[in-house]
Amino acid sequence: MVHSGHSPDIVQSQREWDRTYRALAGAAAGSNTRLRRRLIDLSRRLVRDVPRERRADLRRRAGQEES
Repeated sequence: MVHSGHSPDIVQSQREWDRTYRALAGAAAGSNTRLRRRLIDLSRRLVRDVPRERRADLRRRAGQEES
């Protein structure tokens, strides 16, 4: 695997974002507040800490390591 320069905690945040997004997609409409808030918090962190041009690489890396 090629090292992409992303820190392990950022990769973990991306994995958590992916899992939270999938959970939110399957959640009932009246029970999704906690998931929406978690997704927003993770999104803020990723936007703040990962330059735009490196986000696709981060998503690929997080997906590869989760498999």
